[in-house]
Amino acid sequence: MQRRAAMLAVTLPIAARAQAPLALYGAGAGSAFLPYAEGVAAFLRGRGIAVEARQSTGSLQNLGFVEDDPRALGTAFLGSVQDALDGTPAAGGRRHTRIRALFPMYETSFQLAALASSGITQFAQLAGRRVGAGPARGPAETFLRAALDAAGINATIVSGTPAEMTEGLLNGAMDALWQGAIVPIPSLVAVLSRAPAVVFGPGEAVSGRVVQRLPYLAPAVVAPGTYAGQSAPIHSFAAWNFVVANAALPDDVAQAITAAVLGAADPAREIHASAAATRAANAGTNRILPFHPGAARAYAGLGVRLP
Repeated sequence: MQRRAAMLAVTLPIAARAQAPLALYGAGAGSAFLPYAEGVAAFLRGRGIAVEARQSTGSLQNLGFVEDDPRALGTAFLGSVQDALDGTPAAGGRRHTRIRALFPMYETSFQLAALASSGITQFAQLAGRRVGAGPARGPAETFLRAALDAAGINATIVSGTPAEMTEGLLNGAMDALWQGAIVPIPSLVAVLSRAPAVVFGPGEAVSGRVVQRLPYLAPAVVAPGTYAGQSAPIHSFAAWNFVVANAALPDDVAQAITAAVLGAADPAREIHASAAATRAANAGTNRILPFHPGAARAYAGLGVRLP
């Protein structure tokens, strides 16, 4: 109780000094990032920290916003963070040097959905097909390309928001929908709720090859029954997501935000259902991005050692 009181003592003076709300970028309609960002923003406003959730195309655009704006926060997949740090083509060839980690969100796993009428039930059957993969150059597309390459097959990639992708699969504009988010993935659940469909993954062998090439990823298994009609485990790969900030965000602001969010006794109830893993103990899942000094102070106050 004393620790949480101390957190609020740090928070309130910051809110009083704020000139305008901080912007927390999530993703588009139908994504998992957007409701998470909205939940965090509402939670922080309730604790006197002015934060406004905003839509975007996802991780890579969020990282660009944060890189350029000390008052921007963003939700980001660690795979995209690695692209941004390295300045890969996926990140537009631009090396990001100002982004810093605040706190863990949840683990992102990748799966596909196809309508039962298509007869597609395995990753190899995507050869020559049209596959939706979210926003152009976003993390879903990046890792779909990695999986296709590992499988030695080619497919036509279709871009759009998760909501557009769902509609595209249902109306026949594409043959399968590939998405990455907290499991069960909302857009795939939406497909299953509206038409007979099957959810599957790259499979154990392909996933193993992707993880070997991209070591910030890890193998992931989706338990039977996670999706309607799913009778067998789904083998795929996954990585964590973090909320990030600009290095120039004042240390006391970064500390207050991090301490407040990680001080939630029941983040799934207080913030959002997808925030169950938003806990200080999961900070160590980030081994590629430096933590903001203010966030580091918050972890120290919680007795958590950072990697």
